[in-house]
Amino acid sequence: MNKMLLPVVAGALAALTFTAHAETIRVAGNFATEHSSSLAMEVFKKELEAATNGAVTVDVFPAQQLGGAAENVQAVKLGAVEIIWVGSAYLSRTVPDLAAISLPFQFADRADAFAVVDGPVGEAIDGKLADEGMLSLGYMELGFRQLTNNVRPVASVADIDGLKIRLQPNETHLATFRALGANPVAMDVKELYSALEQGVIDGQENPFAIINVAGYAEVQKYVSNTNHFFDFISVVANRKKFEAMDPETQAAIRDAMGKAIAFQRELAAEQDAAALDKLIADGMTYTEVSPEFAAALRETTAPVAADAKAKLSPEIASLLGSPAVGQ
Repeated sequence: MNKMLLPVVAGALAALTFTAHAETIRVAGNFATEHSSSLAMEVFKKELEAATNGAVTVDVFPAQQLGGAAENVQAVKLGAVEIIWVGSAYLSRTVPDLAAISLPFQFADRADAFAVVDGPVGEAIDGKLADEGMLSLGYMELGFRQLTNNVRPVASVADIDGLKIRLQPNETHLATFRALGANPVAMDVKELYSALEQGVIDGQENPFAIINVAGYAEVQKYVSNTNHFFDFISVVANRKKFEAMDPETQAAIRDAMGKAIAFQRELAAEQDAAALDKLIADGMTYTEVSPEFAAALRETTAPVAADAKAKLSPEIASLLGSPAVGQ
Protein backbone atom coordinates (compact mmCIF):
# COMPACT_ATOMS: atom_id res chain seq x y z
CA MET A 1 0.00 0.00 0.00
CA ASN A 2 1.18 3.51 -0.76
CA LYS A 3 2.70 4.93 2.43
CA MET A 4 0.95 8.23 1.71
CA LEU A 5 -2.39 6.46 2.15
CA LEU A 6 -1.62 4.81 5.48
CA PRO A 7 -2.69 7.75 7.73
CA VAL A 8 -5.89 8.15 5.70
CA VAL A 9 -6.75 4.46 6.02
CA ALA A 10 -5.91 4.44 9.74
CA GLY A 11 -8.18 7.42 10.31
CA ALA A 12 -10.98 5.83 8.36
CA LEU A 13 -10.72 2.60 10.36
CA ALA A 14 -10.79 4.55 13.62
CA ALA A 15 -13.87 6.41 12.48
CA LEU A 16 -15.61 3.14 11.58
CA THR A 17 -14.83 1.78 15.05
CA PHE A 18 -16.82 4.57 16.68
CA THR A 19 -19.48 5.19 14.01
CA ALA A 20 -21.24 1.94 14.84
CA HIS A 21 -21.69 3.22 18.39
CA ALA A 22 -22.28 6.95 17.83
CA GLU A 23 -22.81 8.82 21.09
CA THR A 24 -23.75 12.29 22.24
CA ILE A 25 -22.50 12.93 25.75
CA ARG A 26 -24.07 15.67 27.83
CA VAL A 27 -21.83 17.17 30.52
CA ALA A 28 -23.33 19.49 33.15
CA GLY A 29 -21.83 21.71 35.86
CA ASN A 30 -22.68 24.70 38.02
CA PHE A 31 -19.34 26.54 37.72
CA ALA A 32 -19.02 29.82 35.83
CA THR A 33 -18.08 29.57 32.16
CA GLU A 34 -14.67 31.16 32.78
CA HIS A 35 -13.80 28.92 35.76
CA SER A 36 -10.90 26.53 35.19
CA SER A 37 -13.18 23.48 35.49
CA SER A 38 -15.53 24.74 32.78
CA LEU A 39 -12.58 25.48 30.51
CA ALA A 40 -11.31 21.97 31.22
CA MET A 41 -14.58 20.52 29.95
CA GLU A 42 -13.99 22.29 26.66
CA VAL A 43 -10.62 20.51 26.55
CA PHE A 44 -12.46 17.23 27.20
CA LYS A 45 -14.87 17.96 24.36
CA LYS A 46 -12.06 18.79 21.93
CA GLU A 47 -9.95 15.77 22.88
CA LEU A 48 -12.80 13.25 22.79
CA GLU A 49 -14.29 14.44 19.53
CA ALA A 50 -10.83 14.40 17.92
CA ALA A 51 -10.02 10.95 19.28
CA THR A 52 -13.27 9.53 17.89
CA ASN A 53 -13.15 11.48 14.63
CA GLY A 54 -16.39 13.21 15.59
CA ALA A 55 -18.36 10.00 16.04
CA VAL A 56 -18.73 10.89 19.74
CA THR A 57 -19.90 14.45 20.31
CA VAL A 58 -19.95 16.36 23.58
CA ASP A 59 -22.44 19.01 24.67
CA VAL A 60 -21.10 21.03 27.62
CA PHE A 61 -23.53 22.90 29.92
CA PRO A 62 -21.67 25.05 32.50
CA ALA A 63 -22.94 27.89 34.69
CA GLN A 64 -26.07 26.12 36.03
CA GLN A 65 -27.59 25.80 32.56
CA LEU A 66 -29.08 22.45 33.60
CA GLY A 67 -29.70 23.42 37.22
CA GLY A 68 -27.69 23.86 40.40
CA ALA A 69 -25.23 21.43 41.93
CA ALA A 70 -27.83 19.33 43.77
CA GLU A 71 -29.94 19.08 40.61
CA ASN A 72 -26.91 18.01 38.57
CA VAL A 73 -26.21 15.21 41.05
CA GLN A 74 -29.78 13.94 40.70
CA ALA A 75 -29.57 14.24 36.91
CA VAL A 76 -26.48 12.02 36.65
CA LYS A 77 -27.93 9.49 39.10
CA LEU A 78 -31.06 9.21 36.93
CA GLY A 79 -29.11 9.21 33.66
CA ALA A 80 -30.64 12.48 32.44
CA VAL A 81 -27.05 13.57 31.74
CA GLU A 82 -24.06 11.34 31.17
CA ILE A 83 -21.39 13.27 33.13
CA ILE A 84 -21.29 16.06 35.71
CA TRP A 85 -18.53 18.01 37.39
CA VAL A 86 -19.50 19.14 40.89
CA GLY A 87 -18.02 20.07 44.24
CA SER A 88 -17.40 16.78 46.05
CA ALA A 89 -19.43 17.99 49.05
CA TYR A 90 -22.61 17.63 46.99
CA LEU A 91 -21.98 13.88 46.79
CA SER A 92 -21.29 13.44 50.51
CA ARG A 93 -24.88 12.69 51.49
CA THR A 94 -24.90 9.86 48.97
CA VAL A 95 -21.41 8.66 49.91
CA PRO A 96 -20.69 9.71 53.52
CA ASP A 97 -17.11 8.38 53.24
CA LEU A 98 -16.31 11.48 51.18
CA ALA A 99 -15.79 13.02 54.63
CA ALA A 100 -12.37 11.37 54.43
CA ILE A 101 -11.23 14.14 52.07
CA SER A 102 -13.23 16.94 53.70
CA LEU A 103 -11.64 17.18 57.13
CA PRO A 104 -10.75 20.64 58.45
CA PHE A 105 -7.10 21.63 57.99
CA GLN A 106 -6.34 18.19 56.54
CA PHE A 107 -3.86 19.05 53.79
CA ALA A 108 -0.68 21.10 53.89
CA ASP A 109 -0.73 21.91 50.18
CA ARG A 110 -2.10 20.86 46.77
CA ALA A 111 0.43 18.06 46.34
CA ASP A 112 -0.61 16.52 49.65
CA ALA A 113 -4.29 16.72 48.69
CA PHE A 114 -3.89 15.10 45.29
CA ALA A 115 -1.66 12.34 46.67
CA VAL A 116 -4.71 11.23 48.66
CA VAL A 117 -7.42 11.36 45.98
CA ASP A 118 -5.13 9.89 43.33
CA GLY A 119 -4.14 7.03 45.64
CA PRO A 120 -5.81 4.25 47.65
CA VAL A 121 -8.20 6.57 49.50
CA GLY A 122 -9.54 7.98 46.24
CA GLU A 123 -9.87 4.49 44.77
CA ALA A 124 -11.86 3.30 47.77
CA ILE A 125 -14.19 6.31 47.58
CA ASP A 126 -14.63 5.68 43.86
CA GLY A 127 -15.83 2.19 44.74
CA LYS A 128 -18.46 3.67 47.06
CA LEU A 129 -19.61 6.00 44.26
CA ALA A 130 -19.87 3.05 41.88
CA ASP A 131 -22.09 1.25 44.36
CA GLU A 132 -24.46 4.24 44.08
CA GLY A 133 -24.53 4.13 40.28
CA MET A 134 -21.92 6.83 39.67
CA LEU A 135 -18.58 6.15 38.02
CA SER A 136 -15.71 8.44 39.02
CA LEU A 137 -13.62 9.86 36.18
CA GLY A 138 -11.25 11.78 38.47
CA TYR A 139 -10.83 14.80 40.67
CA MET A 140 -10.17 18.41 39.75
CA GLU A 141 -9.15 21.18 42.11
CA LEU A 142 -11.71 23.39 43.75
CA GLY A 143 -9.00 24.52 46.16
CA PHE A 144 -8.45 25.88 49.61
CA ARG A 145 -11.63 27.52 50.89
CA GLN A 146 -11.53 31.06 52.30
CA LEU A 147 -13.98 33.01 54.45
CA THR A 148 -15.76 36.20 53.39
CA ASN A 149 -18.41 38.28 55.16
CA ASN A 150 -20.04 41.70 55.37
CA VAL A 151 -19.83 42.26 59.13
CA ARG A 152 -16.16 42.61 60.14
CA PRO A 153 -12.60 41.59 59.33
CA VAL A 154 -11.83 38.06 60.55
CA ALA A 155 -8.50 37.92 62.37
CA SER A 156 -9.37 35.57 65.26
CA VAL A 157 -11.75 32.77 66.16
CA ALA A 158 -13.79 35.31 68.15
CA ASP A 159 -14.42 37.27 64.94
CA ILE A 160 -16.26 34.28 63.45
CA ASP A 161 -18.65 34.04 66.40
CA GLY A 162 -22.28 34.65 65.43
CA LEU A 163 -21.68 35.07 61.70
CA LYS A 164 -24.36 33.50 59.51
CA ILE A 165 -22.28 31.68 56.90
CA ARG A 166 -23.42 29.71 53.86
CA LEU A 167 -21.75 26.34 53.40
CA GLN A 168 -22.09 23.40 51.09
CA PRO A 169 -24.36 20.56 52.26
CA ASN A 170 -21.55 18.63 53.92
CA GLU A 171 -21.99 17.60 57.56
CA THR A 172 -18.28 17.89 58.39
CA HIS A 173 -18.17 21.41 56.93
CA LEU A 174 -21.25 22.45 58.88
CA ALA A 175 -19.93 20.96 62.12
CA THR A 176 -16.61 22.76 61.64
CA PHE A 177 -18.25 26.16 61.52
CA ARG A 178 -20.53 25.37 64.46
CA ALA A 179 -17.37 24.59 66.44
CA LEU A 180 -16.00 28.00 65.44
CA GLY A 181 -19.12 29.72 66.80
CA ALA A 182 -20.73 30.58 63.46
CA ASN A 183 -24.31 29.93 62.41
CA PRO A 184 -23.77 27.79 59.28
CA VAL A 185 -26.50 27.46 56.67
CA ALA A 186 -26.48 24.74 53.99
CA MET A 187 -27.46 26.36 50.71
CA ASP A 188 -27.13 25.49 47.02
CA VAL A 189 -24.75 27.76 45.17
CA LYS A 190 -27.48 28.94 42.79
CA GLU A 191 -29.13 30.79 45.70
CA LEU A 192 -25.95 32.23 47.19
CA TYR A 193 -25.41 35.53 45.37
CA SER A 194 -28.95 36.79 45.99
CA ALA A 195 -28.80 35.70 49.65
CA LEU A 196 -25.61 37.73 50.13
CA GLU A 197 -27.01 40.68 48.22
CA GLN A 198 -30.19 40.74 50.29
CA GLY A 199 -28.37 40.25 53.60
CA VAL A 200 -30.12 36.96 54.34
CA ILE A 201 -26.68 35.63 55.32
CA ASP A 202 -23.53 37.44 56.43
CA GLY A 203 -20.97 35.54 54.43
CA GLN A 204 -19.78 32.46 52.62
CA GLU A 205 -16.63 30.41 52.04
CA ASN A 206 -15.09 29.46 48.71
CA PRO A 207 -11.70 29.38 47.01
CA PHE A 208 -10.41 32.77 45.85
CA ALA A 209 -10.98 31.85 42.20
CA ILE A 210 -14.67 31.07 42.81
CA ILE A 211 -15.16 34.23 44.88
CA ASN A 212 -13.74 36.14 41.93
CA VAL A 213 -15.56 34.58 38.97
CA ALA A 214 -18.88 34.46 40.86
CA GLY A 215 -18.71 38.21 41.52
CA TYR A 216 -18.97 37.90 45.30
CA ALA A 217 -16.75 40.97 45.71
CA GLU A 218 -19.82 42.92 44.60
CA VAL A 219 -21.76 41.77 47.67
CA GLN A 220 -19.02 40.97 50.23
CA LYS A 221 -16.56 43.33 51.93
CA TYR A 222 -14.12 41.25 54.01
CA VAL A 223 -11.97 38.24 53.07
CA SER A 224 -9.41 36.18 55.02
CA ASN A 225 -7.17 33.32 53.87
CA THR A 226 -8.48 30.83 56.39
CA ASN A 227 -7.63 27.75 54.23
CA HIS A 228 -10.04 25.74 56.38
CA PHE A 229 -10.74 22.98 53.81
CA PHE A 230 -9.13 21.88 50.59
CA ASP A 231 -11.99 21.05 48.28
CA PHE A 232 -12.20 18.87 45.19
CA ILE A 233 -14.39 18.82 42.11
CA SER A 234 -15.64 15.32 41.40
CA VAL A 235 -16.14 14.29 37.78
CA VAL A 236 -18.67 11.46 37.70
CA ALA A 237 -20.58 9.62 35.01
CA ASN A 238 -23.80 7.64 35.13
CA ARG A 239 -22.35 4.17 35.63
CA LYS A 240 -24.99 2.26 33.69
CA LYS A 241 -24.71 4.51 30.64
CA PHE A 242 -20.92 4.48 30.72
CA GLU A 243 -20.68 0.70 30.99
CA ALA A 244 -23.15 0.31 28.11
CA MET A 245 -20.68 2.06 25.79
CA ASP A 246 -18.21 -0.02 23.79
CA PRO A 247 -14.70 -0.44 25.26
CA GLU A 248 -13.12 1.90 22.70
CA THR A 249 -15.46 4.74 23.65
CA GLN A 250 -14.93 4.13 27.36
CA ALA A 251 -11.15 4.26 26.89
CA ALA A 252 -11.39 7.42 24.79
CA ILE A 253 -13.53 9.12 27.45
CA ARG A 254 -11.10 8.23 30.23
CA ASP A 255 -8.11 9.42 28.22
CA ALA A 256 -9.75 12.72 27.22
CA MET A 257 -10.90 13.39 30.78
CA GLY A 258 -7.42 12.64 32.11
CA LYS A 259 -6.01 15.34 29.84
CA ALA A 260 -8.76 17.76 30.86
CA ILE A 261 -8.14 17.18 34.58
CA ALA A 262 -4.37 17.70 34.19
CA PHE A 263 -5.11 20.96 32.36
CA GLN A 264 -7.53 22.10 35.06
CA ARG A 265 -5.22 21.41 38.00
CA GLU A 266 -2.46 23.51 36.48
CA LEU A 267 -4.79 26.35 35.53
CA ALA A 268 -6.56 26.29 38.91
CA ALA A 269 -3.30 27.00 40.74
CA GLU A 270 -2.63 29.95 38.45
CA GLN A 271 -6.16 31.33 38.79
CA ASP A 272 -6.12 31.03 42.58
CA ALA A 273 -2.92 33.06 42.87
CA ALA A 274 -4.26 35.83 40.63
CA ALA A 275 -7.77 35.90 42.11
CA LEU A 276 -6.86 37.39 45.50
CA ASP A 277 -5.13 40.35 43.86
CA LYS A 278 -8.27 40.88 41.76
CA LEU A 279 -10.55 40.75 44.81
CA ILE A 280 -8.46 43.38 46.59
CA ALA A 281 -8.46 45.53 43.45
CA ASP A 282 -12.25 45.19 43.35
CA GLY A 283 -12.50 46.68 46.85
CA MET A 284 -12.49 43.77 49.29
CA THR A 285 -10.62 44.23 52.58
CA TYR A 286 -8.09 41.43 52.98
CA THR A 287 -6.97 40.20 56.41
CA GLU A 288 -3.99 37.82 56.48
CA VAL A 289 -4.39 34.89 58.87
CA SER A 290 -1.60 34.94 61.46
CA PRO A 291 0.22 31.76 62.58
CA GLU A 292 -1.48 32.13 65.97
CA PHE A 293 -4.93 32.38 64.39
CA ALA A 294 -4.23 29.37 62.16
CA ALA A 295 -3.18 27.31 65.19
CA ALA A 296 -6.33 28.34 67.06
CA LEU A 297 -8.49 27.31 64.09
CA ARG A 298 -6.87 23.87 63.98
CA GLU A 299 -7.17 23.39 67.74
CA THR A 300 -10.82 24.48 67.88
CA THR A 301 -11.87 22.18 65.02
CA ALA A 302 -9.75 19.14 65.98
CA PRO A 303 -12.71 17.42 67.72
CA VAL A 304 -14.76 17.75 64.51
CA ALA A 305 -12.03 16.02 62.51
CA ALA A 306 -11.75 13.26 65.10
CA ASP A 307 -15.51 12.71 65.12
CA ALA A 308 -15.68 12.59 61.32
CA LYS A 309 -12.87 10.04 61.17
CA ALA A 310 -14.66 7.87 63.74
CA LYS A 311 -17.72 7.68 61.46
CA LEU A 312 -15.81 6.50 58.39
CA SER A 313 -16.07 2.93 57.18
CA PRO A 314 -13.23 0.77 58.57
CA GLU A 315 -11.77 0.38 55.06
CA ILE A 316 -11.49 4.13 54.44
CA ALA A 317 -10.38 4.90 58.00
CA SER A 318 -7.51 2.44 57.79
CA LEU A 319 -6.35 3.89 54.47
CA LEU A 320 -6.59 7.45 55.73
CA GLY A 321 -4.37 6.65 58.66
CA SER A 322 -1.68 5.08 56.50
CA PRO A 323 1.64 6.91 56.04
CA ALA A 324 1.37 5.93 52.38
CA VAL A 325 -1.25 8.61 51.85
CA GLY A 326 0.66 11.33 53.61
CA GLN A 327 -1.45 11.50 56.74
